[in-house]
Amino acid sequence: EVAEFQKIVGSLIELVDQLAKAAESEKMKAIGARNLLKSIAKQREAQEQQLRALIAEKKMQLERYRIEYETLRKIEADQNEFIDQFIFQK
Repeated sequence: EVAEFQKIVGSLIELVDQLAKAAESEKMKAIGARNLLKSIAKQREAQEQQLRALIAEKKMQLERYRIEYETLRKIEADQNEFIDQFIFQK
């Protein structure tokens, strides 16, 4: 009976070792997945910041173009007025 008990205990120890190895393997997979998710989140955050900066830059550029357009419209109106006055003087 002692030999059979030792055999059962040995089988149980092997089973527990296999379960421990499987649990450790799953733990490492979970840690890897968590680290990957953190990395992806950081990359997305950095990309979002870059896009926000690009949007701000494009808004400033749009405002410069708008001001330049308004200035050119005023210059065109002044020149047209000058041309009209010049033509009517002749």
